[in-house]
Amino acid sequence: MRTDKRIVNAMAELLRLQGYAATGIQQLARAAEAPTGSIYHHFRGGKREVAAAALRETGAVYIQVLPMLLDEHADLATGIEAAFAAAAEDMENTGWANMCPVVTVTGEIADTEPELREVAAEVLTSWVDEGTRYMAGRGLSETDARALTYAVLSSLEGAFILARGQRSREPLLAAGHALAAYVATLPATASARSPG
Repeated sequence: MRTDKRIVNAMAELLRLQGYAATGIQQLARAAEAPTGSIYHHFRGGKREVAAAALRETGAVYIQVLPMLLDEHADLATGIEAAFAAAAEDMENTGWANMCPVVTVTGEIADTEPELREVAAEVLTSWVDEGTRYMAGRGLSETDARALTYAVLSSLEGAFILARGQRSREPLLAAGHALAAYVATLPATASARSPG
C-alpha cells in the first residue's frame, strides 16, 4: 500500500478511536509505519491536511454501507431496523468503540477548526445527497427521501453516542425500531423494492 494511503488510513482509525486533539503526528507516524517526514512530504499542511483527507475518504466509504445493508431487504422499514440491529452488534463486538470518525471529529472541532468543520460539512452534505438519492430510488418522494435520510443519520449517530456511553445495544435497537415505524407511514414504502 502506498505511504500516503497508509497515512490517511491510520489517521481515519485514530480519529475514530480518539478524536482529533488527542492524535499527534508522532502517533500517526507510528500507526502508519511511516517516517514523520513522509507525512509532511505527502501532506504539507500536516495533521489538519491528513485529517481532512481521512474525513473525505472515510465519508465516501461509509455512505456506501447504506445500500449494502438495505438492498437485501425488499421492505425498507425492515431493512432499516435490521441495519440498526447490525450496528448494535458491531458496536458491542468492538468493545463499544466509536463507529464514525466523521461525526466524532465534527463534534470535537466544529468551533475550533473551521477548515475541518467545512470538510466535515462537505462530507455530511454528501451523505444527505447520496442517502436521498438512494431512498428516492426505493420509491419515496424526494421530500420524504431527504427527511428520512436526515432521520437515519441523526438517529444513528445519536444512538452511537448513547450506546457507547451506556455500553448498551438498547439505544440502537430502539432507534431502529422507531425509524422502521416512521418509514411504514410514508407513502410508497409498501411497494418499495430493493434496487438489485
